[in-house]
Amino acid sequence: MTPPPLPGSRDEIRKIQSERKKLAFERARKAAWYQGKLDHIDPGKLDDPDEWSKIPIIDKDQLRQWDHGTFMEQINIAPPEDISEYWRSGGSTGKPVFYPRTFEDVTYGLLSWGRSFPCIGIGPGNLCHISFPIGIHPAGQIWARSARDFGVGMNWVGAGTAVPSAAQIELIRTIKPTVLIAMPSFAIHLANLADAEGIDLASSSVRTIVTSAETLSEAKREKLQRVWDAEVYDVFGMSEAGLMGAESQAHDGIHIWTDLFYIEVVDPETGKQVPEGEVGTFCVTPLYTGHATPFLRWNSGDIVTYIDRSASDGIHAELFPMIKHASRTTGFFKIRGVNVNHAELEDFMFRNPAVNDFQGVLVTDDSGLETLRLRIEVKRGVDAAPVEGELIKAVKHTFEVTTEIERLETGSLAKAFEGSIKAPRFVDERR
Repeated sequence: MTPPPLPGSRDEIRKIQSERKKLAFERARKAAWYQGKLDHIDPGKLDDPDEWSKIPIIDKDQLRQWDHGTFMEQINIAPPEDISEYWRSGGSTGKPVFYPRTFEDVTYGLLSWGRSFPCIGIGPGNLCHISFPIGIHPAGQIWARSARDFGVGMNWVGAGTAVPSAAQIELIRTIKPTVLIAMPSFAIHLANLADAEGIDLASSSVRTIVTSAETLSEAKREKLQRVWDAEVYDVFGMSEAGLMGAESQAHDGIHIWTDLFYIEVVDPETGKQVPEGEVGTFCVTPLYTGHATPFLRWNSGDIVTYIDRSASDGIHAELFPMIKHASRTTGFFKIRGVNVNHAELEDFMFRNPAVNDFQGVLVTDDSGLETLRLRIEVKRGVDAAPVEGELIKAVKHTFEVTTEIERLETGSLAKAFEGSIKAPRFVDERR
């Protein structure tokens, strides 16, 4: 497939949205779940924000109440002969959902993932090493397939659970890809494992890292850039829609392909769109990838802000607005009445260049009280004793809790994390 050209202007995108919203709305009316839920909406006024906001928002919690057969009865509108494949929902908690995708859905899925390459600046002459699972979750296999249409080389490597990390490091050293596509935690894991073997991946051929599927904090970005000596780009997508956008060179947000996806940032209480720059819940209506599952106003659960213009140059910045993820609490340890946010502790540890890797563990001390234990690996060639002392002081000052330090041999955590797609960075070992 030769990818179609980008729209000529934002005005053209608005026309596309107007036309495709009507088609998406008509498809949704065929689904059993939407029966009776759209009757009060005027299909001739879908460009009116007040009319559009009357459409009920749908999210994954509603789908997880059903088994697969019920889901297909309630949402799917495609006959069996039109279904090309199924995409597994993302996320690490709850029951997964399997979405049927028609042949036309897959064509536009390939386009949505493939657009990330020129937006980031990856083109002919680049070779990518992809470390996402190659299977029913679309990120790995669709992303890998899309590279061919954009003239980009691709090594279909897969996750560390399928191809051991040591073998992935050897592939990188042998075949010399210029781009690594992986979850941020796995890219850090590879660098830590390599360092334990005396291999410096900062001197490898990889000059660009593309991450997805996890929150990329600034601390994670800084650590990745430091240990790989590579520029880091983030992208954003979901199985319910496709790969929806990517960063460009200014790294000031993720451009969303708004000709393919109609997006809203809404107040979770009212369902109304919030002004630019204000925090809200991200909702998307796929305009081209909804032939089997015609979702309208899908609530992804992401908390974001909408940004109309990027500081980047180029056609992607000119055409496409951006979203930026807002900080939010996704997990914490409660230690003697003090909440220690996992994301904040992770950022704190990643910013310490003397600490190669770490794991936060909630344990019970001899008196029966909760205690934070930090298992750490100190960077090779660094005196461990002062690092441990300074870390205890810094944790107390920053998080107002006392911590124990357990120093591990270099490479211990990398080996322990080897069997996990996502590193178990925080564990509860209370007795």
